[in-house]
Amino acid sequence: MNEQSAQKIFMERAIEAAKKGEGFVHPNPLVGAVIVKDGKIIAEGYHHNYGNLHAERDAIKNAKEKNIDLKGAELYVTLEPCCHFGKQPPCTHAITEEKFSRVIIGSRDPNPLVNGKGVSFLRENGIEVVQDFMKKECDELNEIFFHYVQNKTPYVIVKYAVTADGLTATSAGESKWITNEKARLNVHKTRSNVMAVASGIGTVLKDDPMLNCRLEGNHHQPVRIVLDTNLSLPVNSKLAESASEIPVMVFCSPFADKSKKEQLEKLSVEVLESPLNDEGKISLAYVLKICGEKNIDSILVESGGALNSSLFFENEKCLVNELQLYVGNKIFGSYGSSIFSPVRGKGVPLVSQAISLELKKINTFDSDVELIYKVKSEL
Repeated sequence: MNEQSAQKIFMERAIEAAKKGEGFVHPNPLVGAVIVKDGKIIAEGYHHNYGNLHAERDAIKNAKEKNIDLKGAELYVTLEPCCHFGKQPPCTHAITEEKFSRVIIGSRDPNPLVNGKGVSFLRENGIEVVQDFMKKECDELNEIFFHYVQNKTPYVIVKYAVTADGLTATSAGESKWITNEKARLNVHKTRSNVMAVASGIGTVLKDDPMLNCRLEGNHHQPVRIVLDTNLSLPVNSKLAESASEIPVMVFCSPFADKSKKEQLEKLSVEVLESPLNDEGKISLAYVLKICGEKNIDSILVESGGALNSSLFFENEKCLVNELQLYVGNKIFGSYGSSIFSPVRGKGVPLVSQAISLELKKINTFDSDVELIYKVKSEL
C-alpha cells in the first residue's frame, strides 16, 4: 500500500469516528482524530458530547492509557485543531506538548477564534501541517456547524413526504402513511441529529404530534418548536404535557392571550413573543435569530404547505438550507385540487425566478425514495 492510500484510510477512520458524536455535540462540530506511528493506527478519538474532551485530546488520552510514546507520531484530524480556551483547553497545546511530527487536517475551521490560528500555532512550534486532505468528505460532516458559525442562525432543513403524483394527503385529508416504516424510521434518525424540530400550529392541531425521536437506545431528543400566532396550543396536547421532559418552545403574537401563556408556562412550555410580518404571522427571520441566540444550530421543519412556503419565500428571501423530500410509491389523485401541495401559498411567477436545488444524496427504502437537496440560490 502506498503512502497516499494509507493516508486516505487513516482519514476515513477519523471521519467514521467523528460520526459517533452525531446528535450529542451541538452546537460544536463533529470531529474525529486518528494517531498514527510507524504507519500503524495506535489510537483514535472523537468529540463525544458538548463540553467534553475534543477529538484530539480524546485520542491522546486513549494512547496514554496504553502507555504509548507519542513523540514523532502523526495526527489525522477532520477539523483544524482549536487554539483557544473554551470549555476545554486548546488542542494545539496538547499536540505540541506531545511532540507530534505532523498533523493532517481535513476541514478549515471558520470560527473566528480558530480560522487558521490553529495551523499557525502548530507550524510556529515546529510541527508540519498538511491542510485540506479529503476536504470535501470532512466538510460534509459539519455543514450545520459551518452555517451556524458564519450566520449565527440555525441550519434549516425542510422535510416532507409526497406521493408519486406529488400530494401530501388524499382528497379526504388522510396522510398516514405516504411512506413505509423504513423511511419513517430514517426521519427519526434525522430528528436525533438536529437540535430542534419545528412545526406550525395547524399541523399540531390536526395531528397532536410528539415531534420527538423514537429510536431505541440512547439518542438525543430535539427541542420542539411550534409557530403559533394566536397561541392555540392546547394545554392537553402531547407537546404541552411532555414539556417538562423534553423542551417545548412556542412563538406567538405579542397580542396573544396572556392567561393561556401562563397556563402553558406552568407546564414548562417556553412561550416567546415574536413580531409579526406583513401578513400578521410570526416573523420567521426573528424566530431563527432567537433560536441562534439560544445556541440552536439546526432545525428540522415538519409541517404543512403554508409554513414550508413561507420558509422558502419569506419576504422574498429563502430561509431554507436543505430539503429532504420523501417520495412514496403511491398515487392519490386530487380531483383537480392543489390544497395538499407540500409548498403552498407563496411562489414565483416565472420559471427563471425559481429556487434552485442541488441534489446531494439519494436514499432508497424499498420502493420509497429520499432525495436530499441543498438550496443553491436565494430569491
